[in-house]
Amino acid sequence: MSKRDYYEILGVAKNADEKGIKKAYRRVAMKFHPDRNPDDASAEEKFKEASEAYEILSNREKRSAYDRFGHAGVDSQIGGGAGFSGNFSDIFGDVFGDIFGGGGGRARGGPQRGADLRYTLDISLEHAVKGTQVKIRVPTLVVCEECDGSGARAGSAPSTCGTCGGAGQVRMQQGFFQVQQTCPQCRGKGRVISNPCGKCRGHGRVEETKTLSVKVPPGVDTGDRIRLSGEGEAGPDGGPPGDLFVQMSVQDHAIFERDGKHLFCDVPITFADAALGGELEIPTLDGRVKLKIPPETQTGKLFRLRGKGVKPVRGGSVGDLLCRVEVETPVHLTRHQKELLEELQESMAEAGPRNSPRQSSWFEGVKSFFDDMKI
Repeated sequence: MSKRDYYEILGVAKNADEKGIKKAYRRVAMKFHPDRNPDDASAEEKFKEASEAYEILSNREKRSAYDRFGHAGVDSQIGGGAGFSGNFSDIFGDVFGDIFGGGGGRARGGPQRGADLRYTLDISLEHAVKGTQVKIRVPTLVVCEECDGSGARAGSAPSTCGTCGGAGQVRMQQGFFQVQQTCPQCRGKGRVISNPCGKCRGHGRVEETKTLSVKVPPGVDTGDRIRLSGEGEAGPDGGPPGDLFVQMSVQDHAIFERDGKHLFCDVPITFADAALGGELEIPTLDGRVKLKIPPETQTGKLFRLRGKGVKPVRGGSVGDLLCRVEVETPVHLTRHQKELLEELQESMAEAGPRNSPRQSSWFEGVKSFFDDMKI
């Protein structure tokens, strides 16, 4: 084993704390792990070197002796090959759990927490803006009442696993070191059920549809989530339940479109109102309001109604309602209406570009375009 400085091996300063040493070891160990470098003998040596350094520096007494006397103060305390001592196994599962399927199990983390659930709630724009309270039905796993979650038939009880002795894990030799794996007999539970419950078949949980009341706050939008703590799946083996996340999906509206805290709507107006001006009733989520259309209004003009939008769920000022007017071309004209429009058309033609400045400007541009092409 190399006698390089242990701090240098892990790449940490001599005043590094326990957390920094642990983090550095994880980084080096993952880099040089033999399973990740099967054809590199030097990687295996560097992995052993890093493990030895961590064994010493993670132990307060051994680190103190090393700081005072160097390698001479700790050589007799270093475990050989697979027999590493100290805190090596404490982080082994964190670093290599994905490689060997280790870690986990009841012995380290206690009962497993139940899975979180997601429910998509379709709501109208009105309910999203104003807030509402709805009832939802959610299929989930709940604790079996017949066996109270134990998984064993009434009058019996789970027994300690004979393979792992109740630890939920077994130690296995992997080349030059030992690894912990989830017990294949009890699958990490530490116990086995020889007489399973007839209702849940030994699982301790059964499927059930729960009815829950969800309070939707004003201002939510598509993608917002409401968390209902403890309303997810029940944890296996008596573990705590997960959470339920209710995700909002705001439905399309017949009149309004939403963009953050602002609302938009298209308002058709007659040719006469656009030319002469007028007053229209505009719908808002708070009721109807009057909108004044000034004379000579063009298609596409935006009118802003302040404070008629949405108050954001996370706070802030209320948005606005923006109305975009569209001049509607009259259809299904009577003979008399056509005669009136023809008379108006003749009158406007006599007036020249005064009544239609944009049209006149456009035709001038077209004429200039073709004249340039002739050059």
